[in-house]
Amino acid sequence: MTFSVTKSYLSAVTGIAVDKNLIRSEKDFVSNYVWDKTFDGEKNSVITWEHLLNQSSDWFGNLFGINHWEDRPDINKSIDEWRSEPQKESGTHYKYNDVRVNVLSYSLLQVFRESLPKVLKKTIMDPIDASDTWRWYGYENSWVNIDGIKTQSVSGGGHNGGGIFISSEDHARFGLLFLNKGMWDGKRIISEEWIEKSISPSETNPEYGYMWWINSKLGEDYQTTDWKNIPSNIFYGSGFGGNKVIIIPDENMVIVGRWFGSQTESTFIKMVLDSK
Repeated sequence: MTFSVTKSYLSAVTGIAVDKNLIRSEKDFVSNYVWDKTFDGEKNSVITWEHLLNQSSDWFGNLFGINHWEDRPDINKSIDEWRSEPQKESGTHYKYNDVRVNVLSYSLLQVFRESLPKVLKKTIMDPIDASDTWRWYGYENSWVNIDGIKTQSVSGGGHNGGGIFISSEDHARFGLLFLNKGMWDGKRIISEEWIEKSISPSETNPEYGYMWWINSKLGEDYQTTDWKNIPSNIFYGSGFGGNKVIIIPDENMVIVGRWFGSQTESTFIKMVLDSK
């Protein structure tokens, strides 16, 4: 399992949709592409792809039996308070929430009209010579009808199951693709423009881009000594338990970490850099 590193793969698949002009712009309203009731409502209807990517959508609803408010609830609030919390304007508030990430995955499925694992395989993983051992799962009840074909809508992390199961070497290949700004063996896989957008600070969280974490020095939250002592252009995909794909451009380096603890990435990176 790789848990929420899956989100970085989901972001890359979104970039493929933009590069292929299946999505004209990440600034577009998702409701212009998904025509069922998923984006009904005054505030849901103006959610953009970018809002879903940087986790500022504040989408309200129920997807595959899970309400938006059920993911990572505030332990200081009662269930009634969680349920009754008013919806915020999209793009104004960062909230890490797997239900809303799964809304992005579901929406991309509507755009591609085929399963996202197939899209990932043929557009990214096969071109970078990844193995055929990785898998991307959804939930047992996340099957939908796409043009008469029963297709699973996959999840963006392992919080309620699913996500990407993958070897460290395949992880490293994916990280190397981003280190090389979307190029592989002289061939363009993902546009450099999308790579740059993916690792640019979001307005609502300067440490988060399009489902990549970044070492941004913006804002008052940039406090810890370890992060201050490592290059600001480092970025990484991050999953529960210390599952990481870390890109260090200045050293031309990709690090894959598995199970090395929670909230230790800055310390680990500094140890690697200090060992030169």
